[in-house]
Amino acid sequence: MNIRILHMIDGAKAARGITVIIDVFRAYSVEAYFFNEGAKEIIPVGDTGIAYKLKEENPDMILAGERHGKILPGFDVGNSPSELVKLDCKGKTVVHTTSAGTQGVANAKNADVILGACLLNARATAEYIRKSGFEEVSLVCMGLEAISETEEDTLCANYIKSILEGTEIDMEKEIESLRYTSGAKFFDKAQQDVFPEPDFHMCVEVDKFDFVMKLRRDETGLGYMEKVE
Repeated sequence: MNIRILHMIDGAKAARGITVIIDVFRAYSVEAYFFNEGAKEIIPVGDTGIAYKLKEENPDMILAGERHGKILPGFDVGNSPSELVKLDCKGKTVVHTTSAGTQGVANAKNADVILGACLLNARATAEYIRKSGFEEVSLVCMGLEAISETEEDTLCANYIKSILEGTEIDMEKEIESLRYTSGAKFFDKAQQDVFPEPDFHMCVEVDKFDFVMKLRRDETGLGYMEKVE
């Protein structure tokens, strides 16, 4: 099995085979919680204009997303797992746009299969890859706003890789270190309105969910994530 760890937009463009788009803080953690709360499907889009248009055409859809961490005007919820659990998501379609995670999906045009992953479903994702039969595996870390690498996404990629290769990582130690690196913003009192502390704890629950988030396309070519047990 050829496993490559790639980064940001260029990494997504270079991805081949079965491709995992990784965004721990917070895009794919948010999508995992949406599915756990009963969402039917999630439409990840890179362009806010598409998001607004879909909501206009389908008022019952939930509009979720951010730019620079902040909720977008007119959206139902931002990109915060601690906020979305207050919504009634059961049976709903979610339109999701973010600065990093959903941009990866939009740019992974040469991938054969696209999965969304975070620490919450990392092992389930690794097991799905193992059973898929693909020899080419691309793990794409989307980083901060898809412009700089982040410790949590690289950790997630290395963890998935370690499961596939049968090696071990001290995840407890690595998670603790995130509090002082890329996760420090969640403990900054001045940023609690955008990066609430509960989000950190919700995003680093390793292997909390036993499902995969897989991209499919409808007859028009619109991509949507669905939950695969």
